[in-house]
Amino acid sequence: MKKRLCMPILLGYALAGNIAHAESGGIKQDKTIRTSVFGSVASLKLRSNIALIFDEQSQLPIYVKNSRSVAPIASITKLMTAMVVLDAMLPLDEEVSVETADLDRLKGTRSRLQVGMTFTRNELLKLALMASENRAASALARSYPGGKQALVAAMNAKASVLGMENTRFLDPTGLNTGNVSTAQDLVKMVSAARNYPLIHRYTTSASHSVDGFGGREMRFSNTNPLVRNVSWDIGVSKTGYISEAGLCLVMEATIDQRPVIIVLLDSWGKHTRVGDANRIKRWIESGNTRGQSTRNG
Repeated sequence: MKKRLCMPILLGYALAGNIAHAESGGIKQDKTIRTSVFGSVASLKLRSNIALIFDEQSQLPIYVKNSRSVAPIASITKLMTAMVVLDAMLPLDEEVSVETADLDRLKGTRSRLQVGMTFTRNELLKLALMASENRAASALARSYPGGKQALVAAMNAKASVLGMENTRFLDPTGLNTGNVSTAQDLVKMVSAARNYPLIHRYTTSASHSVDGFGGREMRFSNTNPLVRNVSWDIGVSKTGYISEAGLCLVMEATIDQRPVIIVLLDSWGKHTRVGDANRIKRWIESGNTRGQSTRNG
């Protein structure tokens, strides 16, 4: 456990200072990252209202846009839910049934996971992370020792340990608009999540099938279409949406042999967050294909 937390904690100290240097009310690029490598920051036009690209090699932000703005994060929440469940080392083969308490009374969202269906904790984890199933996340929280209240408390405690100073969780699904964070804090959370092999595997799976009533197969797809794109090398992925948060996407990915964390929040338009991610990929690749090299100044 200590090994898992060490790097995210160190990242927290470095990130806070570097973003404060990189961002002062507008969109800036850290001067220690050569613009000849990543291309002119002015050439990168992102439509998401909040954005951050973090270079994991240099531990510096290479693009920031309103990265300290506190905003609802919707189902990005489920990354923290999964980490806390896995930290508890609960048996993954234990069966958990969907109950009436798992129905969404807040937003009225629908689900194919019907009351009475039973799945292993492992299957619920995968459905919550890959397909962003709210009832799966709720069932995970309800079956946590002490119930949902205890799990949410553990989520906030872990956020504090990771140095996520402007983050608060009120529920395990992200349906509650009180689940808020900043792009800066979410870099720390994604970095921590990358250390969990199951989170890597489940968030990057293209699809998964489970048995419903009567053994009928139910197939679920990843909410991030980029995991099905062979040109992307993704380590962690999570999408989110509620009307108050807009469309959200966080990823850890390797682009042109450079590991980066991408945070896109408050995007509008069906394809905006995916479009922004592809624009980021082309931007980084275009800088590196010019044969330039990078170094810290």
